[in-house]
Amino acid sequence: MATARPSDAVSEADPEKVQSGVQGVAGLGATVVNLALVAEFWGQWRVVLVIVGVGVGLTLLNLLFFEWLPKKLSRATVETVRMAVNGAGVALVGIHTQWSALLWVFVTYNMLWYFGLDRWVRPRMAVYLVGLDAVALSTGANPIMALAFSLLGIFGYLVSEKRVALLRGMLELVQQKREELEKAHQELQQLHQRALEQERLSSLGLMAASVAHEINNPMSFVTANVDALLQEMRDTQDLPEPMKEFRDDVLPATLDGIKRVNSIVSDLRRFSRGDYEGHTAYDFDAEVRTALRIAHIQLGHVRVERELNEIGTVSGRPRQLVQVLVNLLVNAGQATPAGGVVRLTTRREGARVRVEVRDTGTGMSEETKRHLFEPFFTTKPPGLGTGLGLSVVHGIIKSHGGRIEVESELGKGTCFILDLPRVPPLTAETPSGGNLRASR
Repeated sequence: MATARPSDAVSEADPEKVQSGVQGVAGLGATVVNLALVAEFWGQWRVVLVIVGVGVGLTLLNLLFFEWLPKKLSRATVETVRMAVNGAGVALVGIHTQWSALLWVFVTYNMLWYFGLDRWVRPRMAVYLVGLDAVALSTGANPIMALAFSLLGIFGYLVSEKRVALLRGMLELVQQKREELEKAHQELQQLHQRALEQERLSSLGLMAASVAHEINNPMSFVTANVDALLQEMRDTQDLPEPMKEFRDDVLPATLDGIKRVNSIVSDLRRFSRGDYEGHTAYDFDAEVRTALRIAHIQLGHVRVERELNEIGTVSGRPRQLVQVLVNLLVNAGQATPAGGVVRLTTRREGARVRVEVRDTGTGMSEETKRHLFEPFFTTKPPGLGTGLGLSVVHGIIKSHGGRIEVESELGKGTCFILDLPRVPPLTAETPSGGNLRASR
């Protein structure tokens, strides 16, 4: 039988493991007492033979028979049989040695370790001691000797039991503190990593805002000049025929492209702002279109389908909604091979808004779905993801009083479903609302 580790003994309190751990020391004590008895009665060969025979027999029974018996019977039954066999052996030696003081030492010693940790241990101790005392007194033992060692055994056992209980309590407390310390250390490492990632993301946001600002200035001149040129060409009466194509087709298309660039720059500047955003009324459909424009480059290899029903005005944090949709759209694009489909659907359902981002990508396993919204969990290669995106998405949806559901199957794609109230409850300012569910 394998020796139990301390942590196992503390956490499980398994009598077999505890007894296995002390088996060697306890057996050594019994051997020493038997040798002392043999030395005391050396020359009285009949007595020596009884001592040796009982000692060897009990050792074999305890090492062989009682290692196998627990597999067939309950622990309480095995300990009761063990008590009866050991008690009979001690009584037999006691009768032949006229209840030597060394034997009484063994009786006391036997009470300290050998009869398990189950709830019947005290009744067994009482039966063991009363039975031996009765046999001893009826076969000529000294009553004072019996009383002295019985009291020593009783109070020695109680003190030992109390010390073991206190030690186990201390070990459990140490183990608990150690687990709490390890948990705190892991949380500290996560917070440290999160701080580093947030600092990096914040730097990227500042850089994006700066780049958008730098692009915005020259684009203002380009917009104004192209618009002025188009207006002037429209006001010119005798415009040459080759220039009419520029007036009617080229410049309007160019101006539309410039306006689209300006919209993307404006979206990027607003999206990268890091200041606090309170709840406000906003046009839900406009923010959805903003998210599609920002995520457009990441979706260039797939076909984007959209079914945008008129949602109208809702209450919440518009920049956070854009952040959620951009994250889900980009994830869908990264999970979908070229030629696949990413579909965005919005619709009103009474006082709530339902948004679906569905893809025909690789899908997710059950194991991935279980950890999907944990911070820093990612299945992307290094450099393509930090594992924070979906954790942030989950937190934002919760803060809006909504919920997010995930339907996914390997090889068949994934669908993220957002269910949001058009007007978040007042308690939605705290991060405790909402719920999460993942399904096939």
